[in-house]
Amino acid sequence: MFKEYGLIALELVIGFAALFLYTKILGKAHFSKLTPFDFVSALTLGELLGNAIYDDRIHTGHVLFATTLWGLLIWTIVWMTQKWNRIRKPLEGEPTIIIRKGNLDFDAMKRCKLDLNELQTMLRQQQFFSMEWVEYAILETNGALSVMPKPKYGTPDRSDFGLPIRSSVLPVSLILDGELIRDNLKEAGVDEAWLKEQLKKQGIGKYVDVFYAEWNESDSLYVALYPKQGPA
Repeated sequence: MFKEYGLIALELVIGFAALFLYTKILGKAHFSKLTPFDFVSALTLGELLGNAIYDDRIHTGHVLFATTLWGLLIWTIVWMTQKWNRIRKPLEGEPTIIIRKGNLDFDAMKRCKLDLNELQTMLRQQQFFSMEWVEYAILETNGALSVMPKPKYGTPDRSDFGLPIRSSVLPVSLILDGELIRDNLKEAGVDEAWLKEQLKKQGIGKYVDVFYAEWNESDSLYVALYPKQGPA
C-alpha cells in the first residue's frame, strides 16, 4: 500500500518538473495571462481529476492523496516564492525588456521565444501601431506586454503646451524584499553611496527594513517599508 502511494507521489513530482521545464522551453509569451507556475498547476490538477473519472483503477483514496499532496506542493512553492526572492526568480521568471530606449533587443526576443510578428501583434493590442512610438516594451512574467511610449507620442504631447520634450526614463527597482539589486544601480546611474544617503534622509538604516525601493527619472527614491521591522 505504501509503495503504491509512494509511486503516485513520485509520478506527481516528476510530472510537475517535466511540465514546468516544458513551459520554460516554449517561452512565457505563449502563456499570456498565466505564469508558467499557474499553467503547470492547471494542467496537473486537470490530469488528476481526469484520471479519477475515467480510470477505474484509481480509487477515491488515491485521488484524495494526490490532490492533498498537490495542494501541499503548491502551498510550499507559493510560500517559498513569497519568502525568498532568490527562489522567486527561477520559479516565476522575471520581466524582460524587449525594446529599450526605442531599440529592439533581439537577444531578449530570442530568449523569450518571441518573433517579430508576435511582438507587433502585442504592440497593436496596446494601441501602438508603430515600433517608432515605443520607448520601452517589457514582456511580463505572465506573457503580457507593458509599453511606455516615447514622449512625443504620449498623451498629451508636451509640445502641445509649449514645453520641451524630454526623453522617457524607465523607473528602476533598487531594493526588492529587503535585498539590494546591485546590477540595477548602474542602470539607474547611481551608486550605493547615493542610495544609502537617500535612505538615511528617510530615517532608514538597513536594506532589510525596505520592502521596495525604486529610482525614477526625477532622481528621487520611492520607498515602501515593511509593516514591521525587516521582512516577515
